[in-house]
Amino acid sequence: MDVLIILITLLIGAAATYFAGDKLASKVAAFFSLAAFGLTLYISYLQSNGVEVGYTRPWIRVPNIQFSFLADGLSLTMVLLTTALAPIIILSTFKKVQNKAKSFYGLIMLMVFAMAGTFLSGDGLLYYIFWELSLIPIYFIALIWGGGEAEARKKDVVKFFIYTFAGSLFMLVAFVYLYQKTGSFLNYTFLRLQLNGTEQFWIFFAFFIAYAIKIPIIPFHTWQANVYQKAPTAGTMLLSGIMLKMAIYSIIRWQLPIAPAPAKEYMYPLIALCIAGVIYGSILALKQQDLKKLLAYSSLAHVGLIAAGVYTLTIDGLRGAVLQMVAHGFVVVGLFYAAEIIQRRYNTTEISEMGGIRVQTPRFTSMLMILVLASVALPSTFNFVGEFEVLYSLAQTHIWFAILGGTTIILGAFYMLKMFQQVMLGEQNTKVFADVTFGEGFVFVLIIGVLLFFGLYPKPIVNFVSPVLENIILHIKTSN
Repeated sequence: MDVLIILITLLIGAAATYFAGDKLASKVAAFFSLAAFGLTLYISYLQSNGVEVGYTRPWIRVPNIQFSFLADGLSLTMVLLTTALAPIIILSTFKKVQNKAKSFYGLIMLMVFAMAGTFLSGDGLLYYIFWELSLIPIYFIALIWGGGEAEARKKDVVKFFIYTFAGSLFMLVAFVYLYQKTGSFLNYTFLRLQLNGTEQFWIFFAFFIAYAIKIPIIPFHTWQANVYQKAPTAGTMLLSGIMLKMAIYSIIRWQLPIAPAPAKEYMYPLIALCIAGVIYGSILALKQQDLKKLLAYSSLAHVGLIAAGVYTLTIDGLRGAVLQMVAHGFVVVGLFYAAEIIQRRYNTTEISEMGGIRVQTPRFTSMLMILVLASVALPSTFNFVGEFEVLYSLAQTHIWFAILGGTTIILGAFYMLKMFQQVMLGEQNTKVFADVTFGEGFVFVLIIGVLLFFGLYPKPIVNFVSPVLENIILHIKTSN
């Protein structure tokens, strides 16, 4: 068995979901997403025991394109994140989506397929195809099922699509140039290249534009908050929980190993730019009166810290970034789901219209409080493990990077606890807030369970990703 079975399952699932019709679409999507998660677990187990589960076959002769999929601890960890969150996101929408449900869930499955393909691809052009394919489903999900005024939503979604698509063209040019040097798009052939300093600079820059927009890193972030606010919550979960991780993963897999010299030379400016995003996102989060926008800027701050860890070029930075990507994926999905539940009951995301919810629903209050504490990296939660290692890597680079990066903890605690106080505490709201249903509670329990389990015992993920990351660091350190 090889990793191709995961992609086949997701692709069949997308088609089966669409043809199942509106009534069965959500259940079919949930079944195939769970099946893909189970297969990913099994293949990860095989890979960790030394079984070869990668897949490479000739595809197109001219140009030389291989149907190649990598299967190591790094790529499989990201696919595990993708296939674990997919059924949770689908389950969170049960009984919510009624309009064109087969199209909605079919697009979700297609997007999950494209994102998994991006993480697994070992051929540059195949990777680029999956990278761009993932844009199409989220474009329609946000455009058709999003909220707010139709014209404003259309403008923001089109801006997001054009912006990210245009940025990716720089990456395509880099792949074409590398192909001219090697006669292949395979990842390992790129790593063998002896590029001069000028070549590495432009390759690095081309990749950086594509990834900085997708993460996003300031000043390439202008699309993010409005799209997160206007997209349906499932779309926002896919964007924040998984899609932005494609870019950080790609920095580790493609950008740094292929063009290590500029990463070493411009390490300090790159880290400074990422940390500026941490502070900027946190300050904007403090000012927000819309719950989804607050969470969007909170995500901007957290991913800025993750990117800073990657650019330290240390094993602690890369490993902490991977751990934090997984932890952030779960916690941000949980927080956006909490915002969705509040919006369903109150028909608003304005924080000023909330408050006093705790009196009516202690169970929901408790679960949201755990997610808030995980978000601010309380010890014993998964987020603490990754964030601590990232900050440690920043301290190894320069102590001031760690001090400034650590503001995400202080400012994060401030705006998240302030949000919790304004939304949940105070006198009972005049609006009735029904307590969480069994299905809603089940989603929260799954997410919280992951955050607490790996917060106390991160060893399985650490052992799974460390060998790959150590090889990447070794390649970077020994390259000119």
